[in-house]
Amino acid sequence: MRKAEIKRKTRETDIEVFVDLDGSGKVDINTGIGFFDHMLTAFGVHSGIDLTVKCDGDLYVDAHHSVEDTGICIGKAFAEALGDKGGIARYGSAYVPMDEALSFCSLDISGRPFLVFSAEFHDDRCGNFDTCLTEEFFRAFAFNSGITLHIREEYGKNDHHIIEAMFKAVAHALKDAMTETGKGVLSTKGVL
Repeated sequence: MRKAEIKRKTRETDIEVFVDLDGSGKVDINTGIGFFDHMLTAFGVHSGIDLTVKCDGDLYVDAHHSVEDTGICIGKAFAEALGDKGGIARYGSAYVPMDEALSFCSLDISGRPFLVFSAEFHDDRCGNFDTCLTEEFFRAFAFNSGITLHIREEYGKNDHHIIEAMFKAVAHALKDAMTETGKGVLSTKGVL
């Protein structure tokens, strides 16, 4: 069973995350940041995982701590649920369009965390979400899950569409990479 539950409490956030990588895309998200909840819902639905996120953060400061710490917790949950990463396809890539926007993701569930993020947003915010926090979320997720993650905005004008296409592209790439193959660890080393 590829499931994990992570609880993390700091002076800035109190977060609980549950993932079931073999779920059906059932989500229950509440971070107090409407646009971010919308993105995490899309992430869960499009990756096919069951995802529960409850975050009580210091939103009176801003959304940064809540978004970054949620990325940390989801990343840790993925790492735990994937275990030794054996028996999975390991790699995934996806282009996802959303109206005028197109985003791309390529990733490797490698145990070697890295983020390459390329996007230029047109506005500072989508609702109560700072657009710059998109990169912060994916960095925290990549480094805590042990995933090499490349995300690129191909083009677009509407930041909502660009960011949503990114979350969906990551979700579809993850869905492919997490596919069970029934074989051992996909590495010439024999381990990741």
